[in-house]
Amino acid sequence: MKPLLKYLGITSLSTIFVMGMFFIYMRLHDGPIEFIPWFTISTGGPFRSGELEPSPDNWTFLKERQEIEMETLNLGTTKTIWTMVVDGRLFVASGRRQTWYGQLWKQWPRRIESDDRIILRIDDALYEQRLVPITEGDIILPVLQESWRKYGRGSEPTSSARVTGELMWLFEIVDRV
Repeated sequence: MKPLLKYLGITSLSTIFVMGMFFIYMRLHDGPIEFIPWFTISTGGPFRSGELEPSPDNWTFLKERQEIEMETLNLGTTKTIWTMVVDGRLFVASGRRQTWYGQLWKQWPRRIESDDRIILRIDDALYEQRLVPITEGDIILPVLQESWRKYGRGSEPTSSARVTGELMWLFEIVDRV
């Protein structure tokens, strides 16, 4: 029995040590870490590379782009996000708003209330922006339909209920001016 407990103790401590080292590595990394091309599930440290650029008036050049990187300044962390472009305007959504794991896993949407400043990194360009919550209006359904067209998750939306019913967060990305 004692060898088994010793083995389990060593295995547990080793696992905790490796996870801790990886967490530190993530926080020191320049942006989110990509494990598999096109699939990033981790956060990263603040951006340390890229050139600051003026914000474009029209984000249509991102319409077919699958992912970009975002740093939330109040957290000092980065993540990879999916975006939607409607009428040249840029949007980001975050789901699982009312689930227990969404509350635990999705920290950035709730913290935007206290500091809405973000930085987007697209290739080597950095854009200082803000996130403006969208909770009502005619723009919600076109954004949800664009998300469905682009990423194809779930059934095609026919109403804005997922946002207005607070099942997901929706933000417009606007210039920080």
